Amino acid sequence: MGRVEYRELICKSIINRVYGMPFQWSINPYRGCVHGCHYCYARGTHTYLDLGAGRDFSTIIFAKVNAPDVLYRELRRPAWHRDPVSLGSATDPYQPAEARFRITRRLLEVLADYGNPTSIVTKGTLILRDRDVLADLEQRAGCTVCFSVPTVDRAIWRASEPGTAPPAQRLRAMAQLAAAGLHVGVLAMPILPGLSDTPERLDETVRAAVEHGASFLWPDLLHLGSLERDHYLSFLEREYPALLPLHQRLYPGKYPPRAVATHLEATIAELKARYGLVDRERPERRPHQEQLPFT
Repeated sequence: MGRVEYRELICKSIINRVYGMPFQWSINPYRGCVHGCHYCYARGTHTYLDLGAGRDFSTIIFAKVNAPDVLYRELRRPAWHRDPVSLGSATDPYQPAEARFRITRRLLEVLADYGNPTSIVTKGTLILRDRDVLADLEQRAGCTVCFSVPTVDRAIWRASEPGTAPPAQRLRAMAQLAAAGLHVGVLAMPILPGLSDTPERLDETVRAAVEHGASFLWPDLLHLGSLERDHYLSFLEREYPALLPLHQRLYPGKYPPRAVATHLEATIAELKARYGLVDRERPERRPHQEQLPFT
């Protein structure tokens, strides 16, 4: 991967409106990600900074060092109504940079103080460091932790997510948070055609999620937007050249044919039923006004 360069970034805003997702608002403390997942849909965002979507994305990391102060101001705005926010929807809030900058922890502390419902998406085991503030946030407003585990197959993991913790480590971290009373589950996203989409590999992923305390599992197939398409196809050409014709058929655009996605959804539904996994939502909590220290 090469030497990682960290650059401090002063942001003007931190809560972002998102569309086409199961949530409306997101917060991303970092830009770029050393995980280097070849399928990552956020790779293209580096091109907006005149940087590359390939090596630059995983070796030039921007840390939004003033993000907690900006969040404090934005949560105080009269127009903000404590809508749920997702932390880490684009890049991992618990990538290695967090050990140095501690931005994610400070953001969670602000969200807990304000009593704002929050979800987190991560592949990072560093999240265990913050069990105390996660428990506080859960008690005050509700906190859902989503562990990204697209597959538990070690060969596919090693090739497609070269900078991440092994899936088994992520699942053990999830089990510890589940034991601490947090609402946790697995995002099996993206399922990679020709790699992690076989019945045997899907079975392994669902079974492992259940065995480690997942309250939910949500799958989705690979999407290939225009900005990340070239990078992913180059990865396939290098590592799995036999799969190139399949992807050329499946992805004339960003999404595969609906029939392919429907088949995956049915397969996952059968596996969840087999292992007794019924997706459980966390009840949304709205704290009393007197509980909030800076309203």
